[in-house]
Amino acid sequence: MGMDKVVVDAADAVGDIPDGASLAVGGFGLCGIPGVLIHAVLERAVRGLRVVSNNCGVDDWGLGLLLRESRIARVTSSYVGENKEFARQYLEGELEVELVPQGTLAERLRAGGAGIPGFYTPAGVGTSIAEGGLPWRYRPDGTVAVASPPKETKAFGGREYLLEEAITTDFALVRAAAGDRHGNLVFHSSARNFNPLVAMAGRIAVAEVEELVEPGDLDPDQVHLPGIFVQRVVPIAASDPAAQKRIERRTVRARQEVGV
Repeated sequence: MGMDKVVVDAADAVGDIPDGASLAVGGFGLCGIPGVLIHAVLERAVRGLRVVSNNCGVDDWGLGLLLRESRIARVTSSYVGENKEFARQYLEGELEVELVPQGTLAERLRAGGAGIPGFYTPAGVGTSIAEGGLPWRYRPDGTVAVASPPKETKAFGGREYLLEEAITTDFALVRAAAGDRHGNLVFHSSARNFNPLVAMAGRIAVAEVEELVEPGDLDPDQVHLPGIFVQRVVPIAASDPAAQKRIERRTVRARQEVGV
């Protein structure tokens, strides 16, 4: 592979994602989601995807678009509370779901990218996370078809920990505020929460970037993810409808009348 990793067309960048591929997707809520790449995957009509992401978007945006078209077979995630279609598919046995504590999910992705096969954590000790039995998939009649297995535990210093396995995926889709042709990326604020870890975990990481710069333009001390973890860079335009930045939930206070 040459040092120039730019792929101009998003469709070309995701063109080799097959049916049944495992796919790590960046973003935190609707912040920092790779919307252009998700739309490109949607247009390819691939099915049976096994997705790892902090959340699954909302009903009409982000990964929710793939979910709505029944393209996703399995989700490993931390939070799914904003997606009604997600809940429907899960409860009716159409979708397999592995819920993971958020910090554990982040570390499983990071460990996968670092080549660490597993790690021990206190998160989940004494719960169904450790003991197993969580419903991963239901049958249409509401009974459990697939349940989570128990996890190995071990004591360190008199405290119990459970073993969590690292996550690696076939592909990773991320969004960065800026990136150069070598794949070095900079993320903005909360978009940094999961995007770097997701890119690390993917064997082929594809990054859509809001601003493409030349090698050397980024201050090395400001790079959040080095290009060694990124295989393809896709420059996107702010005018692209799929590139818009949506607000997941808007909460405002009622205007208070000023007394005399």
